[in-house]
Amino acid sequence: MPLLPDVSTSPPADAEAQCRQLAELIRPHLHRHPAFIGIHSGGAWIAERLKESLGLSEGIGLIDVSFYRDDFAEKGLHPQVKPTVIPFDVEGRHLILVDDVLYTGRTTRAALNELFDYGRPASVSLAVLADRGGRELPIGATYCVWQVELRDGQNLVLTRHADGQLAWRLENA
Repeated sequence: MPLLPDVSTSPPADAEAQCRQLAELIRPHLHRHPAFIGIHSGGAWIAERLKESLGLSEGIGLIDVSFYRDDFAEKGLHPQVKPTVIPFDVEGRHLILVDDVLYTGRTTRAALNELFDYGRPASVSLAVLADRGGRELPIGATYCVWQVELRDGQNLVLTRHADGQLAWRLENA
């Protein structure tokens, strides 16, 4: 996995190329017939890209973890909550949970809590484009193409342009 020691002095990686790399990491494991579930919003965009790149016919699931976050009482409800849509039975399925950035692990934990409300999957793997470290929970990505270090107060944000292209943006908190 490429390591960018200081993203603030270099242009962020090519998110579209990373999506293709992620698809190639997952391709050898398609014999398990996994179902993909993207976490809104960046993970949902990536899950769509994976479906296209891998030539999958089954629809992807989309999950919004807003109500399952452990900081819900502190932060309140995000103003753009999206519905969770899982167009397949998760019971006994191999699932690939997709997100853009893995940081503390709390979003992934919230997604797992919500998924288990839909049934008991056979397995759940995590696929992310970027792992920025800083874990607060024992959660790791099964598939990841970029380990990135950020300075305190920096956030890596995946955006989708009007033409549908994905791109990284660095924000200072």
